[in-house]
Amino acid sequence: MKRVLTYGTFDLLHYGHIEILRRAKALGDYLIVALSTDEFNEIKHKKAYHNYETRKKMLEAIRYVDLVIPEENWEQKISDVKEYKADIVVMGSDWANSDKFDYLKEYCELVFLPRTEGISTTKIKKDLGLQQPINGIDQIPSSK
Repeated sequence: MKRVLTYGTFDLLHYGHIEILRRAKALGDYLIVALSTDEFNEIKHKKAYHNYETRKKMLEAIRYVDLVIPEENWEQKISDVKEYKADIVVMGSDWANSDKFDYLKEYCELVFLPRTEGISTTKIKKDLGLQQPINGIDQIPSSK
């Protein structure tokens, strides 16, 4: 059995998320998604619209996803690969020109999948008129 592991926040679940999960699953037999916790997102200066538990339930409902685990820190990737016996770690292609994940090549195959053109959580938030977070809380403009 070939195990694939990927990481992300997966907030405001959209077609691009589904596509990267579908393509990741196609690389193996079992897909593990390490989902950034709310606390880890704070460290990364990200604020998700949905909390961890809601995002986890949404991911678990996707047929490509076999297991969702918490991503709690930057350093856990090697231990995740070992504990879950991952053969492949999948990251978005925006990381491909970085050497940030090269250390994983000693433990598993590293694959960068292209993002789906024209869609992102950032774009959705912008299109919906969500403002930049103020004091860590997304502000939605009031309708007039």
